[in-house]
Amino acid sequence: MFDVKEELKKLPNSPGVYIMRDAAGGVLYVGKAVNLHNRVRSYFRANVGRGPAIDQMISLIDHFEYIVTDSELEALVLENNLIKEHSPKYNTLLKDDKTYPYIKVTVGDEFPRVMFSRTMKKDKSKYFGPYSSAGAVKDTIELLNKIYMLRTCNKTLPRDIGLERPCLNYHIGQCTAPCQGYVTAQQYKEQVAGALDFLNGNYKPVLKDLEDRMNRASENLEFEEAARYRDLHASVKSVAQKQKITDNEGDDKDVIALSKDKEDVVVQVFFVRDGKLIGREHYYMTHVSEDEPGQILQEFVKQFYAGTPFLPKELMLQYDIEDAELIEKWLSERRGARVYIRVPKAGSKEKLVELAAHNAEIILTQDREKLKREEGRTIGAVKEIASLLGLENADRMEAFDISNTNGFENVASMVVFEKGKPKKSDYRKFRIKTVAGPDDYACMREALTRRFTHGMEESAELAKKNLGSEYGSFSRFPDLLLMDGGRGQVNIALEVLDELGLNVPVCGMVKDDYHRTRGIYFNNVELPIDIHSEGFKLVTRIQDEAHRFAIEYHKSLRSKTQVKSILDDIPGVGPARRKALMRHFANLSDIASASEEEIATIPEFNPAAAKAVVEFFRSK
Repeated sequence: MFDVKEELKKLPNSPGVYIMRDAAGGVLYVGKAVNLHNRVRSYFRANVGRGPAIDQMISLIDHFEYIVTDSELEALVLENNLIKEHSPKYNTLLKDDKTYPYIKVTVGDEFPRVMFSRTMKKDKSKYFGPYSSAGAVKDTIELLNKIYMLRTCNKTLPRDIGLERPCLNYHIGQCTAPCQGYVTAQQYKEQVAGALDFLNGNYKPVLKDLEDRMNRASENLEFEEAARYRDLHASVKSVAQKQKITDNEGDDKDVIALSKDKEDVVVQVFFVRDGKLIGREHYYMTHVSEDEPGQILQEFVKQFYAGTPFLPKELMLQYDIEDAELIEKWLSERRGARVYIRVPKAGSKEKLVELAAHNAEIILTQDREKLKREEGRTIGAVKEIASLLGLENADRMEAFDISNTNGFENVASMVVFEKGKPKKSDYRKFRIKTVAGPDDYACMREALTRRFTHGMEESAELAKKNLGSEYGSFSRFPDLLLMDGGRGQVNIALEVLDELGLNVPVCGMVKDDYHRTRGIYFNNVELPIDIHSEGFKLVTRIQDEAHRFAIEYHKSLRSKTQVKSILDDIPGVGPARRKALMRHFANLSDIASASEEEIATIPEFNPAAAKAVVEFFRSK
């Protein structure tokens, strides 16, 4: 038994990391401390000004752990690692987990290549980036390879020179074929030097050269060639025009600012490399309702720069952060050179931070509008359905579907939607065990019985452990059960629920003559539903998802069984006759008990083949 008072007495006066856990062992919060004894004890003192979120977290703490470190810097690194591993509910979290692309030039090779890279290693290559758009990086690499006719192959040169014929790129004039020795290493490196000059932002020589080539080709009536140079010229201009913000200092820096409302925060980062703005990206932070902007920026800096391979010389922040000195030291150690954290108060740098903050505000506003539209499609649609059926709520909806091939390989799917969105972690697949043949009602009965029986068993187990249904997936019963069919499917579901002593609302979809949903069947009444409403669209999405999930599962089983089926072993019965048997008979047992005469009536069978089938099953 964990005694909080006794454990608090044992806390050391040392730096380290503490982990707050709930009764089920889940991680609620991870924090670092200069002094574990003082920091952890502070959570358990009466403190009215702490805020409702922290008070709620403390009420859930069942026990805590701690890890002692040699320094506060070590605690910072460990805290980051644990937050990334556990994503605790009460930590401010960076939602984005992207890796950003670089352009890598293998200048250490005798015949270098320009390549796409997700990592920046300490090797002899030269890296440019990170960039915010992988598509833009690939377009730039393709452009450089065309302009400077660089190799794209992965041959090891000069070792492999002359071993194979030149590739298509040489024949269409997009490579000088160093693999054939048609260009010297020195000549090739001059081509690479042009590409490096381009990546460093010097576009004027490239534009002038392409313009001259275009004009010469046009004068020589080589219009296709002229058009090629024209397109390359336009591509280079497009890249050049993106470099709108410049900084005379020419350093690498990231500019970081945020915009915050009651629940959401968007952090905007401008990536400035060699004094040029090469890209920007925005990120979302969660669990921030009571945090100050400086706290949020501090958590962003810690989590973002723990995962990015490139560290700029300077971070320009919108607000001061509490652990600036400690984080500077940590980032400097990671970079291998000094990193500065600054909050500009005047001049062009402050204007750049303001611009980043303005961009963050625009994104947050746009997302708020998008969220309203999304809420109409999801939460609004759920409320519409609940209102139509007279239910208090329909937050969790489950739908089932059956799939088979003429009664073979019967399967059922269960899909779950919560607040109008699919919750794929709760989806389930059932391979029907007790039904042979195409009997959808019997298959549905088995699937529903297994689903709710399992749920009741799981609920009982959780109750023994004093845990709620949120710790299980089957134990969470739906607010509404959606059946793909009408009255028949609904009655099957109601019978199963009645046998198990459960009270779950069930509704079915009523189809017209064209198999389109025209209404909802609920409590023995067909209720009309506006086919243009968000509620109808949500019901349709749930139906389609259940159908898709069932078919995908059935296909996967079918592909496995098609590799080897018992019918494959019958002499003289190939794929066409196997399909004919499956079409004609309801299930495998009917085939096994059929007479020669009955099988011979199938057009694909002759008497000899029919006899082979009968004899095969008699021998089993």
